[in-house]
Amino acid sequence: MLRSYIAFDIETTGLNPMENEIIEIGALKVRDGIVAERFMEFIHPITPISPMITGLTGITNEMVADARSRSQVVSDFLDFCGEDILVGHNVIFDYSFVKCSAVQDGLSFEKMGIDTLKIAKKVHADLDSKSLGSLCDHYHIENKAAHRAYHDALATAKLYQTLAHYFETEEPRLFQPVQLTYKVRKPQPATPKQISFLTSLIQKRGVKMEWDPKTLTRSEASRIIDGLLKG
Repeated sequence: MLRSYIAFDIETTGLNPMENEIIEIGALKVRDGIVAERFMEFIHPITPISPMITGLTGITNEMVADARSRSQVVSDFLDFCGEDILVGHNVIFDYSFVKCSAVQDGLSFEKMGIDTLKIAKKVHADLDSKSLGSLCDHYHIENKAAHRAYHDALATAKLYQTLAHYFETEEPRLFQPVQLTYKVRKPQPATPKQISFLTSLIQKRGVKMEWDPKTLTRSEASRIIDGLLKG
């Protein structure tokens, strides 16, 4: 069992790391089996959080109103991670969002990781659900605030240690860190038509929004426009 690692989890506005945004990062740095440091921070998204995402995570637009930007928070999170191995439940999902953000800002995020979902699929093939919540129920692991990043990260760390306790001896390869890989597609710049439409839309709606037409990507522009049209 790893005695030192980082367990982490993120909350997002959707499932696509190229189109959706991170709104919260939660992580804990484990040293010799004990939580040594914590990372908990909201991110101020470009577009408003939908009622559906608020219903799932409990995170409201008011809660992220004064949060720092994606690039600021992710940069600090990369520093927090250092050279540690990552532990996550369906870790590639969380990794893909952070990797996309890092690449967007010209930063590197090449990590080794362990996936508790992958382990559970092998050792608990009999369970109907291998979700973090179902596995926590199975092992009586308390999660005080499911679908909030830090609490899910803490639950994942407890799940990892529990699975390692019961299964690492008979399935050692499952518990070996592997290189996490996610190919980030190069973002396309927003089109002149998108920028023109967005400019007029912002003026018509009278909203205050920080955006840079020089760095705005096509997918970001689409997301902002959709949000303004729905709002």
